[in-house]
Amino acid sequence: LYGTTYEQDPLATIRCQDGWKEVDAVRQLAVHDRVLAALRTLLDREPLPFQTLNFPVGTSQYPHSDSIHFHTIPAGFLVGVWVALENIDAENGPLVYYPGSHKLPYFSMQDLGLGPGYSNYHAYELRIQDLIAEHGLQSELGLLEKGEAIIWHANLLHGGAARKDVTRSRHSQVTHYFFEDCQYYTPMESRPGKLCYRKPFRIPSQPDFTLPPDLSTRSLPVRAVGRLLRSLGLRN
Repeated sequence: LYGTTYEQDPLATIRCQDGWKEVDAVRQLAVHDRVLAALRTLLDREPLPFQTLNFPVGTSQYPHSDSIHFHTIPAGFLVGVWVALENIDAENGPLVYYPGSHKLPYFSMQDLGLGPGYSNYHAYELRIQDLIAEHGLQSELGLLEKGEAIIWHANLLHGGAARKDVTRSRHSQVTHYFFEDCQYYTPMESRPGKLCYRKPFRIPSQPDFTLPPDLSTRSLPVRAVGRLLRSLGLRN
């Protein structure tokens, strides 16, 4: 799942995105009936699992909102489901989150005085730290037993607490879910009046699936034509 880096150092801070494509246990957890049923109840709309992230250790990641990475029209139809794959305590780098932060406005990069693009992500993280201080938000730790889960709102600020015991693992899986009947886009890559739309691929409910062509492997001219068509409003 994690490749040679993990084989060489099982305690390295790494992640595996979309491991469901290779490891069926990851896919099964992402489409688990109990998870999907809970999401239907909470949002009264059909969930669309589209991304998994697996972690062998704590991330020590700065707080952020998933709504800077994924957003919907209408707003609010994205959640993350964080599942503990082993017991999580204060020593092995638990999830950290800020109760009530989901009630803050949805901030775009422009709202925070930043240009679009991942090159400005660290500046975004620093601005979020400022917002936490400005609003007096208090953090809590996600201390979970193996098999327990946290479901978070699209706008909830969350990150990774420090790894106090760096000799310990913290296996966990996050699955991100959109919901049907929305438009989907990436705020970090969007500009005012020019949204960077997404076409999420639903993680299949069965193991016998065929992946769509990987658009990132297309030649540069083909990708450039695609961008041109989108800029003209001829393609989403």
